[in-house]
Amino acid sequence: MSDFGILSLLPPLVAIILAIWTKRVILALFSGVWIGGVMVSGWNPITGTTQTLDWIVKNAIDDWNVKILLFDFLIGAGVGLIYKSGGAFAIGRALASKVRSSRGASIMGWILGVLIFFDDYTNTIIVGNTMRPITDRTRVSREMLAYIDDSTAAPVAGLAIVSTWIGYEVGLIGDAFKGLNVSYGAYVAWMHSVPFRFYSILAILLVLIVAATHRHYGPMLKAEMRARTEGKVLRDGAKPLMTTEVDLGMPKEGGSVHIFIWPILTLIFVTLYGMWYTGGGSKTYATDGIMGVLGNSDSALALLWGSFAMVVVAFFLVLITKQMDIEEAEDAIIKGMKQMVIANTILLLAWSIKSATDAVGTAPYIVDIAKSAGVTGGVVPLIVFMVAMFISFTTGTSWGTFSIMMPIAIPLAYGVTGYVGPEVFAAIGAVFAGGIFGDHCSPISDTTIMSSMFSGSDHIDHVTTQIPYAVTASSVGLVLYLLFAIGIRSWGILLPIGIILLVAAWYVLTEWYGKKYGVPHGQVPIYVVEE
Repeated sequence: MSDFGILSLLPPLVAIILAIWTKRVILALFSGVWIGGVMVSGWNPITGTTQTLDWIVKNAIDDWNVKILLFDFLIGAGVGLIYKSGGAFAIGRALASKVRSSRGASIMGWILGVLIFFDDYTNTIIVGNTMRPITDRTRVSREMLAYIDDSTAAPVAGLAIVSTWIGYEVGLIGDAFKGLNVSYGAYVAWMHSVPFRFYSILAILLVLIVAATHRHYGPMLKAEMRARTEGKVLRDGAKPLMTTEVDLGMPKEGGSVHIFIWPILTLIFVTLYGMWYTGGGSKTYATDGIMGVLGNSDSALALLWGSFAMVVVAFFLVLITKQMDIEEAEDAIIKGMKQMVIANTILLLAWSIKSATDAVGTAPYIVDIAKSAGVTGGVVPLIVFMVAMFISFTTGTSWGTFSIMMPIAIPLAYGVTGYVGPEVFAAIGAVFAGGIFGDHCSPISDTTIMSSMFSGSDHIDHVTTQIPYAVTASSVGLVLYLLFAIGIRSWGILLPIGIILLVAAWYVLTEWYGKKYGVPHGQVPIYVVEE
């Protein structure tokens, strides 16, 4: 790794700026990777290009990445079968009696997102695919659906007591304690850190607030007004990552809810069983409990098994019910897979830009700046949160941010205070909250991309409409860490203050944007489906 100093910020910044400016995310991501390749090649554009291609190839054949890419193709195949057979519309009709308004659809999306807490990838798939026909029918914009989907993926999975995340999180804490020769339970410290994850908690609450009140601000206000008043869930010229309606055509008449329910349940059950099996099953459970099983599991392999089983069940169901013949089913599978080509290209480039940022030393440069500032125990969580936010947003990875920041945050907080207390717990919470900020809203984050993908949203539209809400929650989080720094150490006091500040910020912003756009209070009308 070379020492590029401030220039190490170039690859992620080029990718992010170009993505937002040109709205061409593939070009933007490739440009970011290419800049990194040129930098590590002594600024030689020829060898820099070969280095860029080498990173892309290495990421394409990485064991974890291959599983995720295949998983995406299989999910596309399963969605193709379910959609073309009419199963997705059948579940929409079945829920129509209960969800007949834009408010009901938005709230149901949030509830479903909170309930699918065990894995962020699975969350984006199920929430996006389940709710898309319902939100389309009730005139909720695809941007809003993607926001609901994204805000109940990483933020929820990161907080869940049982998830694919907790084993990794607890392991990082345990390693840091071991390095300090501190005999303190890693899981106990994890539990103590949960209330200090201000961003994650506030981000989830903010979704519920805007879903229930229909009061919006920023670009989302325009998107929701367009959907309600014009019936356009996508803006003119939008390029959704999954163009199901265009690629597959209209679904067949007479679809059954069973063609939706059983493949989705199969996906969930086989994925969970796969995590149990790859995590060591009952043997690991006997010694390390469910957290040990999840921590040892190969979630990518489990998701691959689950998606394959989903396709198999959907395939046989459409044949048994005679909803499709073999030729039609095969055609739906192939077209469903084709939908994922652009999305998987973006994912591959998102992983490659992580290789570029590693090579030029983006993260260490940011961390060194923070360490050189010299801080007290109370200030550590504030600094850690800001640095983690920046790293995760510019690299698009939460777990990578965790691995970089945790070995620094815990020793720093412990070294200043000399004991494991609120400062250490808040520092741990700040690492996880700051890392999830980027995972949640960075245009180069895989879960942000997947939220756009499975919600059928234009990716850049999703990013630009979601960022104002993410910034609102993170700004309140910063205030809370600042209050922690000046002496308020109790989360029981800080969290209520945070909720009050969040509501106040949301109210002021909706009022201001409402006046700016000529929408009283920023409140979009509630659309009710007429029978």
